[in-house]
Order: sequence, then structure tokens, then C-alpha cells
Amino acid sequence: MKYSGKHIVTLAAAAFLLLAGCAEETQTVAPVSSSPVGPVPAAAQRDGDPATGLAALVNGGYDTCGMPYRAYRRIAEPVKAADLGIEREGRNAELPYMLSSYTTPSGVELVTTNCLGCHAARFEGKLIIGLGNETLDFTVNPALNAERAGAYVRGAGETAAWLKWADRLNALAPYIMTETVGVNPAPSATVLLMAHRDPVTMAWSPDPLLEPPPRPPLPVSVPPWWRMQKKHAMFYHTAGRGDHARMMMMKSLVCTDTVEEARRIDRMFPDIRAYLAALEPPRFPFPIDEEVAKKGRQVFENHCARCHGTYGENESYPNLVVSVEEVGTDPLYADQAVKDAGRFVRWFNTSFYGEVSQAAPALGYIAPPLDGVWATAPYLHNGSVPTIASLLESASRPKHWLHPGDKPLFDPTTLGWRVEALAYGKQGARDEQERKHIYDTSLPGHDNGGHLFGDVFSDAERTAVLEYLKTL
Repeated sequence: MKYSGKHIVTLAAAAFLLLAGCAEETQTVAPVSSSPVGPVPAAAQRDGDPATGLAALVNGGYDTCGMPYRAYRRIAEPVKAADLGIEREGRNAELPYMLSSYTTPSGVELVTTNCLGCHAARFEGKLIIGLGNETLDFTVNPALNAERAGAYVRGAGETAAWLKWADRLNALAPYIMTETVGVNPAPSATVLLMAHRDPVTMAWSPDPLLEPPPRPPLPVSVPPWWRMQKKHAMFYHTAGRGDHARMMMMKSLVCTDTVEEARRIDRMFPDIRAYLAALEPPRFPFPIDEEVAKKGRQVFENHCARCHGTYGENESYPNLVVSVEEVGTDPLYADQAVKDAGRFVRWFNTSFYGEVSQAAPALGYIAPPLDGVWATAPYLHNGSVPTIASLLESASRPKHWLHPGDKPLFDPTTLGWRVEALAYGKQGARDEQERKHIYDTSLPGHDNGGHLFGDVFSDAERTAVLEYLKTL
């Protein structure tokens, strides 16, 4: 059986690690090893070159284990021109945009995943680097296909490289398999990898050195990269404080087994961070009613700007973390990070990564900048709301809806996906295929409540705000 580039991405799903309303601006007391809600202070970032960063990002070298190229050629389908997506160098020019070539120090050529597997997606047929990929299928076990690839491995060098890759996938698989297509398990994958590593030497342990994270993983929506222009901290609960480049390179935790290797990869990431910080959101590709949008801007600035910022001339963004009590959205992701993950916070802060960065989650969620928000369905940190229209009118949110998989249809009126609402959840699914596509908001971590701030709008005000968001 041949596998497409999409399937190969699923094989190495464990390597996708980059990721995870209003509040008073007074600081509140937070538990040990966490940050308070309220404004997030800025931190100095290392300088980098965006052009160099783009080349490093798309050509790889930061994920150092994967499928031997010989095996890849045996199981992969020929690459369609549309799947290449971007211009790249050497062997990379033959591979789908989410895969990269890497040659090990011993001379074995591998096909590895790169960051674009999670952080690039198509919108109306165009590949947009930095748009979160909300269509990946993490409901399958990646280790099974890794085993199939092993049938085509030859020689001691290839065998050793394949065994390392398969070993990591076997360790990760139980902790990255999600309940639903489209949601991302990156936070769970990241902390599971910490559990298997010595924080001082970075050496891999076959058995966990820390208690692993809970299963199944909580769902996370992949935020767009262009927000990094404005954000002072990374991740929804703002755990990523300090040097962003060091946080971003945590994708390499899958395979980086020494501090020396980590430092080599670290030299690439200030440039990659500079590229991400230079990204601009796409422009809305459909007509906009400018008069209605003008009215919507006024409503937005009166009701939404204190948390989400202002746009256009003299724009501002407050970098404001909103407490879980006030925003009211599903609290489990923030709760787990602050109350139940102290061992991983300590691991990070005492490791190579903690030299210039700090893990310090807040018991709340950042109100994100809304540049290009119309393109980033589904909404909330867990991807539980398919359109902005329903985000602004909580009564219209479907309790159960059918995730469209890899073929979402954009609705330029509601600003989100056209989805089928269901009268039943996963327990009522007709078969396994439907079950894994049902987004069931009754599951832990999947709740679609909270963020009720738009409920005060009249229908005309809500329509106007939607029109204004198209201009961002």
C-alpha cells in the first residue's frame, strides 16, 4: 500500500511540537511556578534574519530522526506539484512541504517532519505559511505505520536510524492519540518527551523518568504564527516566557539526545523566530461592505478592544491574560498546566531550555491579537466553536458537530467553517469513521461555553463586528 504525504505526516505526528473576553488589569496572586493573570511583560529576544530563518524553517535540520529515505520512496505516492507548496533546495524540492530531508552524521538520509506540518495550511487552495493546520488526523496510532516502513529498511545504519525513530513514536503514541480529527496534542507530546529525558544531559530514557501526562490529551487549536509579532509570551496559558526562539525549538525534543546537538539547533532558531515575527496575515479574499465595517469598528472598540487591542493607525495590543473564571471557557488546559504539571515546569526551568526561557503558565488564557482571525477557524483554545458568528452568539453554538476533516468549506458570512450540527455526540455515532469526526463538547476539555461577551450585541451590531473583522 502506498501512502500520501498526508499519511507520512500522520506517521510522524509525534514530531509536531510547536505549539497549545476581558479581565481587570490588576495582578492576582498565582500558585508557585506560575504567572499571574493580567498584562504579560515583554522579554528581550535575540536578533535574527527573517530570510535566513525561512530557509532554515523549510529545509529542516532541526528534527533529526525520521524514516530512511529508501523506505520513504517505497511507501510514498509520487508527489503532486500542488503538494510541494514552496520552493526548496536539493532533495527537499522533491518532498511535500511538510517533510524535509536530513542526513545523519553517519551518512543515512532520512525524511523527517518539519514545522509546516502543523503551521501551514491551505485556504481557498492557497498554502499559507503560519496558518494553523486544523485538519490533521491524530486519532490514528503513528507507530503502526512506522512498523510497516521498517520492512523496507536495509543495512545497519538505516536500521539504527529507523529503530530510534520507531522507538520515539512508540513512546509517544498513547499520549498523542486524540478523540477527534483536527485537534492537536502538541502540549501532551511535549511534556511526554520531557518525561523521557534527563534535563541536564538531554539523554533519552526508554522508561519515563517522570510521571507521564494524563490520557487522552486535551484538545488544542493551532494558533497562527503571525501573532508572534505582538505576543510577549507563547501558548494560550502564556507558559512560554523569556526567549521565544528557545521555546520554538522544542520540536527537536523528539530526537535531540545531547546538549551539544541542542545548541547546534538553537543557533537556527533566532532567525526562524525573526521570520515568524515578520509574517503578515492574509487579506480577506472576498468583498467587504466598508460602511458596515466602519460601524463594526466602533462596536469592537467599545466592547472588545480592551482585551484584544486596536488595529490600523496607532494600533495597540495589551497582552492580557484573562482568568478562567472571567472568560468562562473550558478551564482544563490552564488548570492542568498550573495545578498538575509542576514536574514538567521544573524540568523545563532546570534544563538547557530554561537557560534563557521560563515555563510559567497562568491560570487563564491570553486574549489573542485578531489580525487575520477570520482565517483561523475553529475558535477558542480547544477549537470547539466552528465560526466567529457563533463565538459572538453563544446560543447558536452547536453542542455536537461534524468536523470536515481535510476538506473544510469557508463561510465568508459567518467567518468560519460550514459544518453539520448533530443531535448526538460520539456515543451515538453510526460508525467509527463518523465517531472520530464528531466534535463532542461534552467531553473533558472540549467544552464550547464561555466568552459570552458578544451576547450583548444586537443582530445588527454582531453583523457589523463580523464585517469589521474581515478587514483585520
